[in-house]
Amino acid sequence: MIRINLLPHREAKRKQKQSAFVALLALGGLVGAAIVLLVGAYNASQISVQNQRNEVLKKASAQLDEQIGEITNLKEEIAALQARQQAVEDLQGDRNQPVHLLDELVRQTPEGVHLKSVKQSGQRVILNGNAQSQERVAELLRNLTSGSAWLESPDLTEVRAVTVTQGKTSRQVVDFTLAVSIKRVRPAGSDDDATDGDKPAKTASRRAAEKS
Repeated sequence: MIRINLLPHREAKRKQKQSAFVALLALGGLVGAAIVLLVGAYNASQISVQNQRNEVLKKASAQLDEQIGEITNLKEEIAALQARQQAVEDLQGDRNQPVHLLDELVRQTPEGVHLKSVKQSGQRVILNGNAQSQERVAELLRNLTSGSAWLESPDLTEVRAVTVTQGKTSRQVVDFTLAVSIKRVRPAGSDDDATDGDKPAKTASRRAAEKS
C-alpha cells in the first residue's frame, strides 16, 4: 500500500529552520552580552587597581617632594652656617693682621726705603714712600713677591723722581706708590693650629736671619 504525505512538510522544515536560527541568534546575543559584561567588569577592576596604584604613587611623590624640600632647607641652613663660620674665622684671622702687617713691612723694607703712609682696604694695602734709587724700589718688590710670608701680589702703580729739601740741602729721591695683598691666615682651632698659624712669621724671621 502506497502512503502519500499530503502535509506541507517543506513549510514545516522552513519554520523549524527559522526557529533554530532565531534561537541561535538569541543564544549568540546572550553570549555576546555576557562577554561584554565580563570584559567591562575586568576593565573596571583593572582601572580600579590602576587608580589605587596612582594614588599610592601620588602619596609617595608627595612624600618625596616634602623630603626634597627638607633637604633643600637643610642645605640652605648648612650653607648659612658655613658662611657664618667663615665670617667668624675671617674675623679671628684678621684680628692680628695689623700687627703682622707692620712687622712684615719692617722685615721686608730694605735700607734706603722710607714709607710715608700705609693704607689698608680689606685685604689690599697701599704703600707710599720714597727710596734712594729705583733699585731700592725693585728690591722692595722682590722682597714682597718671594720673601714675604704674609704679603703677596705687589703692584707698583706709580714711581717718579722728586726733589726733597731738608734744611739748606736738597736731594733727588724716587717717590713710589704700590699696592700689595695680605695673605689670609686661618684662625687657630687648637694649640697646634695656633703654632701652625705662627709659622709664616717664624719663616720670615728665619729668612731675615739668613739675609743678615
